[in-house]
Amino acid sequence: MEIGLFEMTAHPPGRDVYDAAQWDLQMIRWADELGFTEAWIGEHFTSPWEPVPAPDLLIAQALLQTERIVLAPGAHLLPFHHPAELASRVAFLDQLARGRLMFGVGSAGIPGDWKLFNVDGMSGQNREMTAEALEIILRLWTEKEPFTHVGKYWTVNRIDTMLRHLEHYSTPFQTPRPPIGVAGLNSPSPTLELAGERGFIPMSLNLGLDYVKDHWKSVEAGAARSGRTPLRSDWRVAKEVLVADTDEEAYELAVNGFMGYYQRTYVLDLFSQVGFLKFFKHDPELPDSAVTPEYLAEHNWIIGSPETVTRKLTELHTALGGYGTTLVLGYDYSGNPTAWRHSMELLAHEVAPRVTDL
Repeated sequence: MEIGLFEMTAHPPGRDVYDAAQWDLQMIRWADELGFTEAWIGEHFTSPWEPVPAPDLLIAQALLQTERIVLAPGAHLLPFHHPAELASRVAFLDQLARGRLMFGVGSAGIPGDWKLFNVDGMSGQNREMTAEALEIILRLWTEKEPFTHVGKYWTVNRIDTMLRHLEHYSTPFQTPRPPIGVAGLNSPSPTLELAGERGFIPMSLNLGLDYVKDHWKSVEAGAARSGRTPLRSDWRVAKEVLVADTDEEAYELAVNGFMGYYQRTYVLDLFSQVGFLKFFKHDPELPDSAVTPEYLAEHNWIIGSPETVTRKLTELHTALGGYGTTLVLGYDYSGNPTAWRHSMELLAHEVAPRVTDL
């Protein structure tokens, strides 16, 4: 098992954008220093709690401040980008990254973002747009001859030489392209079926055990359509992880720290309005009111001493049937940076060596 970082990014509304970005970059620098293998940065347009509409700009800064860690948008929401423009931007960033870039894509799951861009997410239009945009991007990166794509949502021309000087030139550094990760939110997930079908990296937000098990079933269903055998070692699972010297200290930092505040004030309230609280429950008969940060600390989060976190990660790995990388969800502990840094150190130095063979 590898250890990586996933930044949503989680900040309190009203946080100064520059200061928030500096905390995000600090976490990435620590992750690089401590041997985390990768860091993914989310993209949202209407959530003040996740104030990064352009993860590639943060990645460009992080590349200059790190040495080894691989970086990725987690994920570019394809319905909200013209595919020719995004293909050019990602190819250029890959050239700058010299191989330290992955390309995360998603179909978008926040209703406010759908509304902003006039995308009908309720009908699945966002997933249709994602599939078409990804097809165009891959063609622009890999096909050498001119073509015209006339689709349902976009028409794109890969031009031949024009006026003796103009031609398509934007291609990635990595051949034939950067590794592609696909983030899934629904369960089961048509987007993760696409990952399985095309052999891309599947990424899951681990709300609850049964929820994530269904994600792998989606990957397998998609892989079956194309005759592929998906590799569990490619599967990334994002999870709340906080390590402290004792279980009691970790519980206090998580439930009564920013992690608990973020969940109580934002995530649980939002998910209750869209019917997603069911995915957190280990017992479907529980009322929604039972899903609290205290409940999540007991049943969902991986928090505790190094010994406890090692045990919980091992149990999760076994319950899911195996996966490759745990992505630690990054939270804004800039008010207590020593505790968050210590958590990352304990995870890297005491937990990671014990789970590396999983």
